Amino acid sequence: MSLSDVPNELHGRAKQSVVTQRKIIDNELYLIVGAEVYRDNAGRPESTGLQAFVFFPLRDDQRQLDTLRTTLAQTGLVIVLIALGVALVSARQVLLPVRRLSAAAQALGQGRLDTRLPVHGQDELAGLTARFNDAAAALELSVSELRSLEAMSRRFVADVSHELRTPLTAMTAVADMLSDEADHLPEAPAQAVRLVLREIERLRELVEHLIEISRFDAGTATLNLEPVNVADSIQDCLEVRGWSDQVTVTASQGLTANLDPSRFDVIVANLVGNALKHGLPPVVVTARTTENGLEVKVRDHGKGIPREALAHVFDRFFKAGAGRARSQGSGLGLAIARANVQLHGGTISVRLQHPGTLFTVWLPHI
Repeated sequence: MSLSDVPNELHGRAKQSVVTQRKIIDNELYLIVGAEVYRDNAGRPESTGLQAFVFFPLRDDQRQLDTLRTTLAQTGLVIVLIALGVALVSARQVLLPVRRLSAAAQALGQGRLDTRLPVHGQDELAGLTARFNDAAAALELSVSELRSLEAMSRRFVADVSHELRTPLTAMTAVADMLSDEADHLPEAPAQAVRLVLREIERLRELVEHLIEISRFDAGTATLNLEPVNVADSIQDCLEVRGWSDQVTVTASQGLTANLDPSRFDVIVANLVGNALKHGLPPVVVTARTTENGLEVKVRDHGKGIPREALAHVFDRFFKAGAGRARSQGSGLGLAIARANVQLHGGTISVRLQHPGTLFTVWLPHI
């Protein structure tokens, strides 16, 4: 160490008092302590004096500080890790029951009504779990009762429909005889006979539709698939019902698909019948094959279904508009058509045209 290592400002301050300053010299920290030890001329300001500076190496202090810093850092890290572990354990104790409740609620929403959770402890989460179990048990009981009532209702409808079938068969036979004689009766009795015949036909259609719906509800409806010539099947459907001269069919004669012929006949009959009853001519049926299935479209050129009713046209007993509440038909035809389409694994949709309404059926290749 030499006097040149002493900062200039330290020389000036040393004239007045003892001074200290830390400085790095040759990459090592030193504490410089200086003071004026002698001044001549009775201490006049312009006089010069003798200053002494002592260099104290701080390597030991620096080493102790480094050791202390390292120790504090390690201790802090250990404390943080301990706190983190405690926090994770505490969070797990709180979050795990919440996750279980969330998973149980999801399972309940998916229909697994027997879902229950074990109750541990006496805290708020245990109380919440117990209330969840009580709510799940009440929900399971209510749903079970509703399902039982629904099953009873379906059996009742099916039983009534089957019981009505026998007298309806006799009534239909009599009606056929009355139909032949109606033209030979006076005007008033003839009108009454025709009214009875229409209502018998409507009742027969309703009973047949109820029986068909009951099969779908009971899950007994099945598919009997076979290769079907689509164009011939559509023409046969129209011819049997006397609609051939009212409907235009556009379908290739070579178009075939693997279908249940009787259910495909029901689909076409219900869609075309709906178009003839509630639309205006021309009614057009178009069938074509696509990359992954069969597409059948039925379009009429009437006023069209009210836009607000489009979402409900496939609902059971739904009839668009008050004027159709007593119209001919059971209100089940489109619902049955959709059920048969879904049984094939297909889709059915409806949209407005200008003019008219377009029903589109898509049936996959099976």
